[in-house]
Amino acid sequence: MRQKSLLLEGLSDGIGFLGGALLGYWIGRLLGLDIFAEGYGNSAIGGIVLVGLGGGLGLQLARRWRARRSQASKED
Repeated sequence: MRQKSLLLEGLSDGIGFLGGALLGYWIGRLLGLDIFAEGYGNSAIGGIVLVGLGGGLGLQLARRWRARRSQASKED
């Protein structure tokens, strides 16, 4: 049972982080920010910041989802 919850924790964290990072990347692209631009200009730094923020927010959303799911199963 514990091993299954660890697998769910790892998968949800990974999916949340990756999904958030990709969302941050595409928002940056829509705003004209490119994390792969030459050097470390404003465009690259802005894109990197958005990818990092998106990944962090996605991870937090995944953890909140797990906490709500765990709390709901305890109430049942």
